[in-house]
Amino acid sequence: MADKKQNRRNNRNNDEDYNPKFRKIRKKVCPMCANKDFVLDYKNADQLRKFINDKGKILPRRATGACAKHQRDITTAVKRARHIAVLPYSEN
Repeated sequence: MADKKQNRRNNRNNDEDYNPKFRKIRKKVCPMCANKDFVLDYKNADQLRKFINDKGKILPRRATGACAKHQRDITTAVKRARHIAVLPYSEN
């Protein structure tokens, strides 16, 4: 059984199903968990522009790479910045 697994691993280039274009994508790391000095500030528009798209929408977790806790913080900060007119609600 173990020999079959080793043969499969070693013969990937000969395997019909093996496609080098479809590799596992590395998971994004939360920018706030990775850098402990990073403090999210709702008054800093340049910092918040990383987390919104060109239309002014908040980017999802899969795009920002943030964890659930920090994505909630990002959402709150963007909404506060919109409320005090630091960020626009839309780009129209």
